[in-house]
Amino acid sequence: MQKKVIKVHPKDNVAVALVNLNVGNNIKVNQQDIKLITNVKAKHKIALTELNTGDRIIMYGVLVGKASCFIAKGEVLTTENVKHESEKVTKKTATTTWVHPNIEKWKDKKFMGYHREDGQVGTANVWLFFPLVFCENRNIELLKDIFEKELLVQTPSNHRMLLRSLVNEGSHNPSADIHKSTNVFNNVEVKFITHPGGCGGIRQDSESLAKLLAGYVNNPNVAGATVLSLGCQNLQIDIFNKALKTISPNNKKPVLIYEQQQMGTVDTMITAIIKHSFEAIKTANKIERKPAPLSKLTIGLECGGSDGFSGISANPTLGYTSDLLVALGGTAILAEFPELCGVEQELVNRCVDEDKATKFLDLMKAFEKSVVDAGSGFDMNPSPGNIKDGLITDAMKSAGAAKKGGTSPIVDVLDYGEYVRTAGLNLLCTPGNDVESTTAMVGSGANVVLFTTGLGTPTGNPITPVIKVSSNSELATKMSDIIDIDTGDIISGKRSIEEMSEIMLQQIIDIASGTTKSKASVLNQDDFIPWKRGVSL
Repeated sequence: MQKKVIKVHPKDNVAVALVNLNVGNNIKVNQQDIKLITNVKAKHKIALTELNTGDRIIMYGVLVGKASCFIAKGEVLTTENVKHESEKVTKKTATTTWVHPNIEKWKDKKFMGYHREDGQVGTANVWLFFPLVFCENRNIELLKDIFEKELLVQTPSNHRMLLRSLVNEGSHNPSADIHKSTNVFNNVEVKFITHPGGCGGIRQDSESLAKLLAGYVNNPNVAGATVLSLGCQNLQIDIFNKALKTISPNNKKPVLIYEQQQMGTVDTMITAIIKHSFEAIKTANKIERKPAPLSKLTIGLECGGSDGFSGISANPTLGYTSDLLVALGGTAILAEFPELCGVEQELVNRCVDEDKATKFLDLMKAFEKSVVDAGSGFDMNPSPGNIKDGLITDAMKSAGAAKKGGTSPIVDVLDYGEYVRTAGLNLLCTPGNDVESTTAMVGSGANVVLFTTGLGTPTGNPITPVIKVSSNSELATKMSDIIDIDTGDIISGKRSIEEMSEIMLQQIIDIASGTTKSKASVLNQDDFIPWKRGVSL
């Protein structure tokens, strides 16, 4: 029989409702009988003891809020009776030890990937088109239209067929136009990025964008790139080249760069781009998948549209999977710094040295100061959807979000745009915005992204497969077209976190090998949003 509530950590003074509960229901938590005095929806929290105004609320073993008024034992926690509060952290106070999970089953496993000259291995083989400045977005869109129509013969979608039928007042026979999709190339995909940056803002934003785009070129999933420049923008070609050289001093990937103000007419430039890029794509198509150890995987750990179950099902599953991969010599990236607020002490103590701990705290403080200077705060992080489904404070949301990082040591701390250099768990400074964070992790080298959601988030990435993980089975059923893995069996008690993690790791291997496509890839959800840290000028 499914449990009605769960107390996540022995120190907690709240429990999570696993099912809808009503006034008068009796629940048992660690041999303690509690009678509910309010209705409690699944995913929301119940006070296990009386809480007076100012009393600390503990969940996941950490401070996640304070009572803003008296809360009775058996009462539901809401934004009306709880306010955000988190521990203040100033330094590393301990050194944690780590016992890694059993990896005997996985140590000899391989995935089929694309090997690059620098030793990285891709889970995809992409020729990437992108602009250095938004002025070239139209030309990128023009090239996208040309290449996609000629390199992929597409079966009309159901929606196109519906519209065609409506235009023809139902008289058209849609089956007459259906034909099998065929790719001109079998081993390479052609993808396109546009963005609103590269000029008009502070110089630092252009330099930051240069690092991000250079990271995309260096990502093992990319075979080469075609880059468009206008000529007069802040993000000059030499700034981009310098950023690429910093990340990859001996870059051997072909990078074709075109500057419109030097070439003249659009026709002249587009003609040259098509001819040169087609030849480069033909060469990239000759690269074939070969076996690679799991240590060549770099997973990005992301959450979006989180709910009150995310921190007890989907996110811990990612955490255990991260620990498995790290134990195998692989790499994981935990980002979204606003969603690490309240768990800094644990993360600081997991840093391998004082320098990493100090860098993490400095980046957190600078980020929080910029938010306060803008008239807001980390306490404004939970979205209306988060709050509705039980995440009522930022610290509560963060404590669950941090579970994606597992328990392994933190080997490095990276600022936005820095590329992963050390195998193991890395922290990367990004916003909590789903797409901005995913975009950044891929720019730092993630060749697979694991993305948990409790409410449903339809997003992906142009060069890296994004595996969508639901925290509950209701979502997996309702939005089956975007969900790859359902961890709802953890909530129902059918499976353990460890069992779900093994299912997840096998799915990662299958998608990394190209034998299975993530739902985001099937839907061509190619989202790309750079983080604009400065103001527009």
